[in-house]
Amino acid sequence: MLRPIFAPLFRLFTALVLLASFSCTSPAPPPTEWPVEEVRIVQDQDGYRLTVDDRDFFVMGMNWDYFPIGTNYAYSLWSEPDDVIEEALDREMTLMKEMGVNAIRQYVGVPPRWVEHIHRNYGIYTVLNHPLGRYGISVDGEWMANTDYADPAVREVIMAEVIDMVESFKDTPGVLMWLLGNENNYGLVWSSAETENLPEEERDIARATPLYTLLGETAERIKEIDQYRPVAMANGDLGYLDLIAQHAQAVDIFGTNSYRGVTFTDLFDRVQAEFNRPIIFTEFGADAYNSIEDREDQLNQARYLVENWKDIYLNAAGMGGADNAVGGLTFQWSDGWWKYGQETNLDVHDTNASWHNGGYPHDYVEGQNNMSEEWFGVVAKGPTQARNQYDLLPRMAYFALQRVHSLDPYGPFVDQTRIEEHFAAIDPF
Repeated sequence: MLRPIFAPLFRLFTALVLLASFSCTSPAPPPTEWPVEEVRIVQDQDGYRLTVDDRDFFVMGMNWDYFPIGTNYAYSLWSEPDDVIEEALDREMTLMKEMGVNAIRQYVGVPPRWVEHIHRNYGIYTVLNHPLGRYGISVDGEWMANTDYADPAVREVIMAEVIDMVESFKDTPGVLMWLLGNENNYGLVWSSAETENLPEEERDIARATPLYTLLGETAERIKEIDQYRPVAMANGDLGYLDLIAQHAQAVDIFGTNSYRGVTFTDLFDRVQAEFNRPIIFTEFGADAYNSIEDREDQLNQARYLVENWKDIYLNAAGMGGADNAVGGLTFQWSDGWWKYGQETNLDVHDTNASWHNGGYPHDYVEGQNNMSEEWFGVVAKGPTQARNQYDLLPRMAYFALQRVHSLDPYGPFVDQTRIEEHFAAIDPF
């Protein structure tokens, strides 16, 4: 979860991950006997479902990255020697697999062979994410901190990057879907001669429309290259849903970063009525720090996550809700010790809250921030060891989600009553 205040500091990060993705010199993987699976969106009388080679697949996923304490966005696991990467992945993916995770969200920067390695060895798919200029973009050698999606040169650069991504990964087993952007609607802060004299509400539309037309055009181009996987987006909640419905019809799955508290309220019904697409939650969750009591709070983090997942399950196909949820990607796997200061206090687990949200009333005070950016992990991190390894320390949320994911909503005899019973039996306390 990255708010616009962090965007300027991601210039180096964006350049590094794109360079790693498109210029990786890692040895080519050996020929694989694993075919690329066909991932489809199916709509029937029960609603929307995701299938992999005609098998129902409910995404029980996680936002995943790897940053040892003391590092920040400039660090890349993929630049380490193979044995270091394998050791890190074995620790991380084994623990995730044991929790029931079947998919992770990764940004461009991971080489294709490691996506296949994760899938082959741990059965975990990758939702591969291009940021679509979310944190700035370099055009003709000039850095543009706030991406102007109306600029033809910007659109050309982004389209070329996405095409390179798809061409590089389309034959890679383990890629579940293509994901575009990361709440880019929260970063529409640029101005131009065409917008500066408009009323504020029209200014917003003028900035947002080029973003969503590019999104639609990019999704169309992806489908020309790869017919085996769906295209999703990662929007900031329901922002500009009307423009999305108008300009991004080529998007197969509406992905959203949504932090509404215990439930997602009207989100399922609104997407069904206004866009008619399946929903995947590309980010959601709660931090493990209580801003009022100034202490770690594992209990409330687990409680919010269990209730969020219950809401998602009850809106899966055939459950009698909106029937349009195909799963989610919990935010996030491990704490990000660098996220508050970005380049300072990298060895300090900052407890500063960087934004406020009244949907989390257990530690909310009017006018005060309560969401601690460095404490969203369902596992905590131990100290950095040799070879940039570290231990993972599961929180209550880990064990609660392990119980959550033990039930497949597409399984036999699973209905609304069974889901209610399943979640009622999960006691993170």
